[in-house]
Amino acid sequence: MPQTNIKKAMQRARKIGVTVKSSTNKNKKLDVFDTSGKKITSIGDIKYSDFLQHGDASRRKLSQTQGRNT
Repeated sequence: MPQTNIKKAMQRARKIGVTVKSSTNKNKKLDVFDTSGKKITSIGDIKYSDFLQHGDASRRKLSQTQGRNT
């Protein structure tokens, strides 16, 4: 089962004012919480690799532009 790099995810989340933890949803990677500790959402499907796993900048750029082409 693929899993994201939790330490990197926590660092990035801290920059935007949220916290992340491993998801309680078996199909997701992370749960996102606001500053009061209220769960906002679950993110990252476990079937897919993400930038925090593969670290390939060209794949990241490609995935960022794919959603904008519609």
